[in-house]
Amino acid sequence: MVQVLIAVIVVVAALAALGLLSAIRIIKQYERGVVLRFGRLLREVRGPGLTLIVPGVDRLRKVNMQIVTMPVPAQEGITRDNVTVRVDAVVYFKVVEPADAVIRVENYQFAVSQMAQTSLRSIIGKSDLDDLLSNREKLNQGLELMIDSPAVDWGVQIDRVEIKDVSLPDTMKRSMARQAEAHRERRARVINADAELQASKRLAEAAQQMSVQPAALQLRLLQTITAVAAEKNSTLVLPFPVELLRFLERAQQPDAEDTDTSETGAGPSRAEAALAAAAGEPETAAYGHGAGRGAEQEIAPTFRPAASGSRRRTAAEPAAPFAGPLPPDPSTPLRDPAMALPELQVTGLPTAEDVAARHAGDSRERRQDEDLQSETRQKESTHSGRSRRRHPGKEA
Repeated sequence: MVQVLIAVIVVVAALAALGLLSAIRIIKQYERGVVLRFGRLLREVRGPGLTLIVPGVDRLRKVNMQIVTMPVPAQEGITRDNVTVRVDAVVYFKVVEPADAVIRVENYQFAVSQMAQTSLRSIIGKSDLDDLLSNREKLNQGLELMIDSPAVDWGVQIDRVEIKDVSLPDTMKRSMARQAEAHRERRARVINADAELQASKRLAEAAQQMSVQPAALQLRLLQTITAVAAEKNSTLVLPFPVELLRFLERAQQPDAEDTDTSETGAGPSRAEAALAAAAGEPETAAYGHGAGRGAEQEIAPTFRPAASGSRRRTAAEPAAPFAGPLPPDPSTPLRDPAMALPELQVTGLPTAEDVAARHAGDSRERRQDEDLQSETRQKESTHSGRSRRRHPGKEA
């Protein structure tokens, strides 16, 4: 009898131990426990730690209170500007009301996932492509509001929503690349045009300054020659002085006064006088009626002026032969050391033979003019004698 009693006690103790073990539940720190007793919700939410329930009567459901990171599958849609894109996003949410998350929705994670997908499609249809690519912060805020509105009743709080990637078709990528290239090219052309405008203004100011001081142009020429001469792989050609070229050009185009002087045979032409002045001869070249004074003033800074003291003869005076000396050999250096120019290989100037031939031609022309004038005077004298013989009464 005693042994039977001991056995019963042991069995009861074992059953009590098993019941106690089945009634004990452990809730972790990041979880909360929701108890359903006979299917009814107990408002008291069990906190973390050790808790007891009635075995066979209560059911305990644990709810995770951590922030859940849920990726939203890529959604394909058409933007407001008719561009097909694929957009994927990520949602960060957490449970703030464990009882509502258990009672009000069957599976709150699945519900949040579906709501995120539909909201993302809606955002794609309401936005432009440029907004999806560059204005994502505004779209993220709108997407968060759209998901958070129904999730509040589920005891879920949407913490953050981010659009991860926007996939575009290959044709759209090429079009956007061409657009960006054209935009860059336009900016480059505008920058180049601005640079040309600024450079032209600076060059105009420099030209105006150089026109005030002609010597500045020569200095700039020398600087350019120095810069080019620094590179020893090029051939340097020194040009003539600008004043010399202008003077020779004007000397080859005699004006009306030079033409009148050459017809009467008063003296040498302006080109001959220029050659004589450039050769450094004494003041023996003569100009007719002061025709060479303008050229004299032009080449005064470079050459010594020639005298212009001869007067203009009339048609009745006999033509005097040209007595001026020939210019010296071009290889002879200038006599004035202050006006000496660098030794240049000068080509295109008339030689001594050309000047002598020109003088001989001028002498022949003057002789022909004298013969023509003598014949004219003889004809006039003959005509006057005939008229006196025909009309003797008129002279009386």
